[in-house]
Amino acid sequence: MPSAENMERKIATVIMAAGKGTRMKNPDKAKVMFEVLGKPMIEHVTKLAHSIKSTRTIVVVGFHREEVMSHVKKSAPWADFAVQDPQLGTGHAVLQTESQLKDFEGDVLVLSGDVPLLKHSTMLDMISYHRQTKSVATILTAELDDPSGYGRIIRNNEGSVTGIVEHKDSSEAQREIHEINSGIYLFDNAHLFDALHHIDAHNVQNEYYLTDVFQYYWKHHLHVTAKVTDDFNEIRGVNTAEQLEEAQTALLQRNSLRQASVKSL
Repeated sequence: MPSAENMERKIATVIMAAGKGTRMKNPDKAKVMFEVLGKPMIEHVTKLAHSIKSTRTIVVVGFHREEVMSHVKKSAPWADFAVQDPQLGTGHAVLQTESQLKDFEGDVLVLSGDVPLLKHSTMLDMISYHRQTKSVATILTAELDDPSGYGRIIRNNEGSVTGIVEHKDSSEAQREIHEINSGIYLFDNAHLFDALHHIDAHNVQNEYYLTDVFQYYWKHHLHVTAKVTDDFNEIRGVNTAEQLEEAQTALLQRNSLRQASVKSL
């Protein structure tokens, strides 16, 4: 059982919502504003942040930010905003929240605004695991029969995470690993921004990747772990109109199962 001290530890949630969503068949609309069951995806995620009792919720906006901010101000008035302009990657997005979180004592959950199927219980399990293991960072992962295209999670014999290898960079042996990175992370804020200031845009896209903070952690022998979710649907991002339909179908099925369960009681 987690200690009382761990249970009382504060949590802040950063939601990355600056992207364009160029594959959504409507380039004039912010991706996180596409609806799942009548609500923009960003609303599903802000409500999740509120449900886990986030002390702070910061939405990082960029493309069509006025549209996103207007909706969030109405649907999640407790949320704050940080602006990412230009958009230079996930690490750069989280770095925009530094002024708001520099004195925050607790853990920082980083979510994407296009992952509307994440469950409250999964987040609580991840937070509890992160604190029990006294990790500087915890990665939410899933195990897939066919992990092609996803970054693989490398663990040591004790189960700690020692590497994240993108599919295109992985060896044949690493491609046999079925545990994949979801892009959802929980960080001890005491180490987060120091690590972010040490990452570089050493890639073709000239972007700052949030995953690069882990190299800094491992270099300094800091403990990183991962929590596996048993439902891959939860962590699936929505990048196309087809995936939007799939997310809607999955949420409808989940709601139907919940209603059937309630009726059976």
